[in-house]
Amino acid sequence: MVGKYRWIICGLLFAATTINYVDRQVLSLLKPLLEQKFNWTEKDYSYLVIVFQACYALGFVSFGKLIDKIGTRLGYAFCMFIWSIASISHAFVGGTATFAAVRGLLGFGESGNFPSALKAVSEWFPSVERSLAVGIVTAGTSIGAIMAPATVPWLAVKYGWQAAFIITGLSGFVWLLIWLRIYRLPEETARLSPEERDYIAHDSGVAEVPEFKGRWIDLLKLKETWAFALGKFMTDPIWFFILFWLPSYFSDRYHLDLQHLGFPLMAVYCSTSVGSVGGGWISSFLIGRGWKVANARRFTMLMMALLVIPLCFSAQVGTMWGMVGLLSVAAAAHQGWSANIYSMPADYFSKSMIASVQGIGGMAGSIGGMLFPVFIGIILDHYRSVSNINTGYYVLFVVCGSAYMLAWLLIQVLTRRKAVSV
Repeated sequence: MVGKYRWIICGLLFAATTINYVDRQVLSLLKPLLEQKFNWTEKDYSYLVIVFQACYALGFVSFGKLIDKIGTRLGYAFCMFIWSIASISHAFVGGTATFAAVRGLLGFGESGNFPSALKAVSEWFPSVERSLAVGIVTAGTSIGAIMAPATVPWLAVKYGWQAAFIITGLSGFVWLLIWLRIYRLPEETARLSPEERDYIAHDSGVAEVPEFKGRWIDLLKLKETWAFALGKFMTDPIWFFILFWLPSYFSDRYHLDLQHLGFPLMAVYCSTSVGSVGGGWISSFLIGRGWKVANARRFTMLMMALLVIPLCFSAQVGTMWGMVGLLSVAAAAHQGWSANIYSMPADYFSKSMIASVQGIGGMAGSIGGMLFPVFIGIILDHYRSVSNINTGYYVLFVVCGSAYMLAWLLIQVLTRRKAVSV
C-alpha cells in the first residue's frame, strides 16, 4: 500500500501559501482607513500596487534561479523570512514613501512562494496527482483570502492597524521553524516508505522530459515558456484586481464600511477553494482515465475560461448578493485555471528548470499586474470625477471576463504540436 506522507508535504505548502495571501491582502482590507491617514488618491494606491508588483516581478526571476541552484528547502526558507520581516515592517512606517518601500520588500519576498511550492510539488508528486496537489496548494490563496477579511478588520478595530501587520507577519516565522525541521527530498526522507518513494519516482503517465542543457536565457527561445508566460501575463492581473480592489468595489458601490466588508468578501473567497481543488481534481481525474496530460490541462482550462465570461455582464446585476455570486464563480474559475497553468512547466520541462520557468511566468504575470493597476487607477479616477465610479468598475469587469478565453487561445497556438504524454 502506497503511503500518504507526500500529502503532509502538500499541507505544509498549502499553509505557506495561505500565509502568503493573508500578508499581501492586509493592505487592501485597510485601504479605506489608510487612504484617510496618508491622504491617498486612487492613483496613489495604484502606485503602491505597482511597487509591489514590480518587486514581485524582479523577485520571481531572482528566486526562480536561486531555488533551482540551492534547492527548495533553503530557497523557500529564505523567501519566507524576507516577506515575514517585510509584513511586520508595515507597522513602523511613517509615510507613503516608506510604506511603498516595505511594500516592495514584501513583493520581492512573496515572489518566491510559488516557484518554491511548485518545484516541491514536482519533487514529491507524479503527474497523475500533480494538478490535484497544485490545486490544494493554490487553495491556500483562497483560504488566505478568507482568513484575511475574517481577522484583519477585527484586529485593526480592536488593536489598531499596526497590529494587523505585526500579527499576520509573525505567523511566517512559526511556519519557518516547521519547514526547516520537516522538509527534505523524497530520497532523503527517512519517514517515507519504500513503496511511496517508488510511487513518486516512477511516473508512468508521461514520457521522460529530457534535461535542459542550455542557459537560463535560452528558455526564452521555447514556445512552451512563452505559452506559460503569456497565460500568466493575461490572467494574473485579474486575480490581483480581485484581491486589491474588491474591498474598495464593495465600499464604493454598496457603501460597506470596514466592519461590514467581511461577509461578502468571505463568500467570494470561499468559492475559490472549490475552484482550486476542483480544477486540479478534474485534470487529474482525466489523466487517470487515460487522457494525455496536455489534453487534460487544456480541456480543464477551457472550462474555467468559459466560467469567467459572465463577469462581462456585471452591469446587468442589480443586487449585492447577485454580484457576490457572479464574482464567486469567476474567482473559483480563476483558481481552477491556476491549478492547471501552474502545472504546465512540470509537463514540459525537467525538474532542474521548473523553478526557473515558474519564475519567468511569474515575472510575466507581475508585469501584467503592474500595467493593469495603471489602467484601473485611470479608469476609476476618470469615472469618479465625470459620472459614476460604478461605470468604471463595469469596464474593468468586461476586461476581466474576456482575458481567460484570449489567454487559452494563445496557449493552444503555442503548445498544440508538443505534448509530453505517451
